[in-house]
Amino acid sequence: MAPARAEAPYPSHSVKWVVPYTAGGATDVLSRLICQYLSDRLGQAFVVENKPGAGSTIGTQLVISSPPDGYTLLLTSTANAINASFDPTLTFDFAKSIAPVAGVARIPLVLVVNNDLPAHNVAEFIAYAKENPGKLSIASSGIGTSLHLSGELFKTMAGIAFTHVPYRGSAPGLTDVMSGQIQGMFDNVTSSFELVRAGKLRALGVTTRDRSEILPDVPSIADTLPGYETTRSTASARPATRRAISSIS
Repeated sequence: MAPARAEAPYPSHSVKWVVPYTAGGATDVLSRLICQYLSDRLGQAFVVENKPGAGSTIGTQLVISSPPDGYTLLLTSTANAINASFDPTLTFDFAKSIAPVAGVARIPLVLVVNNDLPAHNVAEFIAYAKENPGKLSIASSGIGTSLHLSGELFKTMAGIAFTHVPYRGSAPGLTDVMSGQIQGMFDNVTSSFELVRAGKLRALGVTTRDRSEILPDVPSIADTLPGYETTRSTASARPATRRAISSIS
């Protein structure tokens, strides 16, 4: 009988880390920091690959279709849960097709606007929207994302109207807000705070009940709209094995 061979310790070669959004957004920045740490710690390259589109569905489908061997990972977010709950066109069962690996972060969002918009706080933003119906456009990183639904919740609670403009990620949306093509955006604090600090965007309010440590001078939106609160959660995940699928069924 041939002697059994011990499996090589994980990882024995490079690992693909799929980010289902464009480069430059919060999930991309966070992933690159984590991958650098894992590469240094585990001695193998953890390589970020951006696969944006369809509110994270394209990147998610890519990972689900990969071998469940731990060498293709996905940075999941609130958008995955949203899509699984509301999108009847999905060709996969997210809960059964993806196995969680570890929680990563809970990220506040912030309402940022173009510097030329005559609104310096949430109350003035709401007042401007009511006085100028149809003139506001708000960007997001895609339909069904936490950024999109944070804006929809705000719109409902504030009793205002604006046009939602979905992008393939945060970065292109922020670019158009800075240029004035779009008036505002609900974005992750991690991808927009440097633009706020540099004076390229104006932050009106964070979406958490408490102020963010990153933007301590920016009040909570709940100070103006009591009860308003949203966050974005992220975690790493891999394709589910058959065993993992059966355990969730």
